[in-house]
Amino acid sequence: MKKVTLKLTALVMLLGGTITVSNAQSKINPVTSAVPFLRITPDTRSAGMGDVGIAIAPDANANYANIARTPFASSKIGIGVNYSPWLRDLSVNDVFIASLAGYYKIDDRQALSASMRYFKLGQIQFTDQLGNDLNIYNPKEFAIDLGYSRKLSNKFGIGIAIRYINSNLSSGNFNGQNYKAGSSVAGDLHLYHHGVKENGQGLNWGLTLSNLGSKVSYSSDATQKDYIPANLGLGVAYTKVFDEANKVTLALDLNKLLVPTPPVLTGNTSSDSAALAKYRSRSVASSWVKSFGDADGKINEEIQEINLSVGAEYWYNNQFGFRAGYFYENPNKGNRKYFTVGASVKYSVATLNFAYVFANGSGTTRNPLSNTYRFGLLFDFGGK
Repeated sequence: MKKVTLKLTALVMLLGGTITVSNAQSKINPVTSAVPFLRITPDTRSAGMGDVGIAIAPDANANYANIARTPFASSKIGIGVNYSPWLRDLSVNDVFIASLAGYYKIDDRQALSASMRYFKLGQIQFTDQLGNDLNIYNPKEFAIDLGYSRKLSNKFGIGIAIRYINSNLSSGNFNGQNYKAGSSVAGDLHLYHHGVKENGQGLNWGLTLSNLGSKVSYSSDATQKDYIPANLGLGVAYTKVFDEANKVTLALDLNKLLVPTPPVLTGNTSSDSAALAKYRSRSVASSWVKSFGDADGKINEEIQEINLSVGAEYWYNNQFGFRAGYFYENPNKGNRKYFTVGASVKYSVATLNFAYVFANGSGTTRNPLSNTYRFGLLFDFGGK
């Protein structure tokens, strides 16, 4: 039972789930959403760079961060596979995230893409309020994407994607409430500026709007619907080419959830219930706009809701790559902070990617991502 509690607690800490802990005496008030697995970066290459990915050089995993990069890829066909065991630092052995992505360039200006990510949350024993065992459940979540991207010019690209999301966390009747799998349909809009020259040196930047879609409901109660993690992202990446064998890329991503800030609970049942009902009743479209100015702390708190990722990548002879990065989230908004490293080995059409998240914090501040490994394979066919 202790292991189950650790697993559930870690998932909430890691993903910023649908549970909000806030009160009038505390400044801690993270922005939460349903299906938070969509905020996990499946791309192993990006994972080694602190989870940057909006403006780095395109490959098959561009589907997850910025699909508008795809028409600028050098290969006609790309396939990416990624796998990461999850929460191993907490001795949890049955949680993992896996993904499969690919693209096909119709011609030099446009491409079709598809991807799938699957998040298995392991085996969990459900109990009643007295601690008596009820049943064992195996929660899981997945998302399937289809996308189209094209060049607007030799420098600009645009991409759109549609996504089906399924979150099966529990089912059955508990305490008179009927629970079911939640689902949603969402869309992405991505922009990309390809500023590198023919030798590979230059500045890229990108702008993304992701997971713009309907709320998710896990029960028969129509008032209990949760927002999905709609997100605004901005990224830049600069590549310096020293000679034919050596080049370095420096990248920065900024991300902000387009989800309303939860109300600060006062302890007054009546007022808190009214505030939560108002929070849940907002329409999806209005919630995107209001997410820029609804925090009690005004502009200062809105700035706190921006996550930062920085990363660096070095390639030698386009065969061996090495990476490092850092991810930062404000302590009042989730407090995820971690360093990452990564490496790549490329041979012919295949590239093997590896990433590692260093241990961070101690006790209650220890990052559940600590000591997490990630693995990936990329295949490129029809390259120039």
